[in-house]
Amino acid sequence: MEYVQERVTTLHALTDHRPDAPTGRAAVVVPMTEREYGTLAAERVLNALETVAPARVIVPLRAPAERVEPFVRWLDGFDVDVETLWCGGPRLADLLRDHGLDGSRGKGRDVWLGLGRALDSEYVVVHDADTKTYSPAFVNRLLFPLARGHEFSKGYYARVEDGSLYGRLFRLFFRPLVRAIADDAGGDEEVVAYLDAFRYALAGEFAATSDLVSRLRLQRGWGLEVGTLGEAFEHAGFADSAQVDLGRYEHDHRSVDGPTGLADMSRAVGAATLRAVESTGVSVAYDTLAGRYREAAADLIRGYETDAAFNGLAFDREDERAQVETYADALAPPGPDTRLPAWRDAPISPADVAEAASADLADITETATAAPAAERARAEDVRQRRNGHRTAEDSAPDTTPGDET
Repeated sequence: MEYVQERVTTLHALTDHRPDAPTGRAAVVVPMTEREYGTLAAERVLNALETVAPARVIVPLRAPAERVEPFVRWLDGFDVDVETLWCGGPRLADLLRDHGLDGSRGKGRDVWLGLGRALDSEYVVVHDADTKTYSPAFVNRLLFPLARGHEFSKGYYARVEDGSLYGRLFRLFFRPLVRAIADDAGGDEEVVAYLDAFRYALAGEFAATSDLVSRLRLQRGWGLEVGTLGEAFEHAGFADSAQVDLGRYEHDHRSVDGPTGLADMSRAVGAATLRAVESTGVSVAYDTLAGRYREAAADLIRGYETDAAFNGLAFDREDERAQVETYADALAPPGPDTRLPAWRDAPISPADVAEAASADLADITETATAAPAAERARAEDVRQRRNGHRTAEDSAPDTTPGDET
């Protein structure tokens, strides 16, 4: 174990101690999609939150209408105050469209909606629900620096599973990209040093004061994590930021290729990273960026290979190099800024969101409640037919044309 400090305050899990933290003054935002329904990982998270006892838990839910009602019933079965915020309802969609907030939907958009609902708490914690190694200590650890005067706290952890190194998008794309930018950047490079100071910049776990949360402009999709870091640099900086050791994390892995693979994610992460540095005045030499990225990645791969061998872990050098070539294709100017506005500047309020989402949820619940009654009516009709009784429908004239004999 080590206890080296970065330029941001770095807290290490040197023991199994669970520090005291203001959990009762915090809202926990846990974005979920339909794939989390009933999973062991999500159940572990929710069971752990029962022991944490936060002020409330907000679940921004992305799921089709037919999956929402059973999902809500499942969430209601846990002994914790859960507000389910269905992010796909028609009233909520109309509200966002009417105020120019429609557009692409993704994890960042869902989290943005959840963060708005969490602003009435003093502190806000955000983390994923697919963590197989989740511990109730995570919330305490993320909140601890906030209680000691910091405004922003980011989790970091080791990604070692099945005898191999994971965290591929961070190791092979984000880290070498930041170093490539630093090698030939023009302007104030403090933001680059800030991004480089975080040991796992793409972790989905962070905590912040509600005041800072109200100032964050969020990416709509996969660039959420690094985009949030860029915003944290602007509003908290080195002095008021911290990172917290959460130990080892195990959660779902993605393939490199495919519509939701790491290659697609790298484009969003790359755009968010480049937007974060350019927004502070850093100029990026795009004509040489890909080459500098490849050089930085090659140096890191050599280090990863040595570290893996030191720990007796499997390592496929050629596969890692192939991933670098795939990710290099993502390096381009970030394009139009489609970030969602900070809540303090938004044209709608969290109460507007709650009203629309609650009405959407009520419609789903009423439909689900009416369904069993309709099923009972159909069953009674079948029973009467079998017993020789004629219903009103049976007595009506037959208007179906038939064959003449």
